[in-house]
Amino acid sequence: MESVLSNKVLLIPAGAWFVAQVLKVIISSIRDGRLDLSYMVSMGGMPSSHATVVSSLATTIAVVDGMDTPLFAVAVFFAIVVMYDAAGVRQTVSSQSAMLNRILDELFKGSPAFEERLRELIGHSYLQVIAGATLGIIIALLWTWAS
Repeated sequence: MESVLSNKVLLIPAGAWFVAQVLKVIISSIRDGRLDLSYMVSMGGMPSSHATVVSSLATTIAVVDGMDTPLFAVAVFFAIVVMYDAAGVRQTVSSQSAMLNRILDELFKGSPAFEERLRELIGHSYLQVIAGATLGIIIALLWTWAS
């Protein structure tokens, strides 16, 4: 258990995820004028916690093991795929969910069978992904160099 608790490659991305989620709560609270703790576990929003986690993972591996290792190469490609998915594929799903909700509203006004809404905030904008990636790199560098 001690080796797990001292594993920087595990702890730093977990800590970076937590920071990103707290920032989502703060940003949404300022934007909406009310505290909404559901952002601690929600998908979507600013910054992208997906991008934060994978960029902090790749950065931590680069600092701990070096950039000339197969593990770093895997982490970089994993980060690219996750960030592409967060901004591309999942953003498309968000748009489609919003459109389907509007269609259901128009076709089945007042019908209890169609009261359930599809989740619309699923993906990230490119700015949210860039902000998350930058946050993850900064957290990983600061944490690894401080310890």
